[in-house]
Amino acid sequence: MSEPASTRVRVRAPAKINLTLRILSTRPDGYHDLRTTFQSLALHDTLTFTASSGPFAIDCTDPECPTDQQNLVWRAADALWREADRRGEPSGVRVQLDKQIPLRAGLGGGSSDAAAALRALAVFWRIRIGADRLREIARTLGADVPFFFEGGTVLGVDRGDTLFSLVDQSPSWVVLALPDFGIATRDAYQWWDEDFGEGESNAEAEIGNDLEPSVSARHPAIGRAVKRLARLGASHAAMSGSGSAVFGLFQGERKARAAAREISGRRLDTVVTRTLSRRQYRHFSRPR
Repeated sequence: MSEPASTRVRVRAPAKINLTLRILSTRPDGYHDLRTTFQSLALHDTLTFTASSGPFAIDCTDPECPTDQQNLVWRAADALWREADRRGEPSGVRVQLDKQIPLRAGLGGGSSDAAAALRALAVFWRIRIGADRLREIARTLGADVPFFFEGGTVLGVDRGDTLFSLVDQSPSWVVLALPDFGIATRDAYQWWDEDFGEGESNAEAEIGNDLEPSVSARHPAIGRAVKRLARLGASHAAMSGSGSAVFGLFQGERKARAAAREISGRRLDTVVTRTLSRRQYRHFSRPR
């Protein structure tokens, strides 16, 4: 095995929101055909890869985040290791994962971490691999992972992993309302199946999130947060992905921070961040 190109590589893994999420049908494989608009955010995790003499290992600042083979960073490392025809289990690197993106919030933290790991480890392990092949590997890790090789404003169809770059949305400040509970993606789609079934969309408008009514019916705090952000002046407010995070878009930082202070409560945290254009995203998320 060749020596790493560097003894240390650091990369940022930005979050995303779903500006829209429409469910078009239920697929034979159990997934759902979607039409969703992704948007990158400046809120991010940070991954630091450091040379070590032992097997691949992950240390994480969030005790609820798995650090074994359940973690998509581990699975990304394993996939890239096998792609390079290296023997045995991944080794020679330890990852420090500084989690700022909440778990089970619909903000893509695990998927973004996986994409960041693929980019960084290709550099760290000096693996010559084309961008298209990295994207193919990303698709095997999860439906949201390919988006994190694009960034900015992107339309996703099929499972959300067939992507079309859009003109970037106007810059916005974003208030994220974070309930004190998470939502498993599997649960959110199962609730939609129970409530609406047979692939019938529960709304006619192009904007919005089809999962939101079903999730809000089980967790009313989500619906209340959406309504409060709209009343506080958000140009658009909705649940992101499968939840539990709710976002509101604001044209100015002052209005966003005022809304965040107003909505914060005992069981609801807030984060104020901003959107990233495609160009900003690619600079922001480049391994260093």
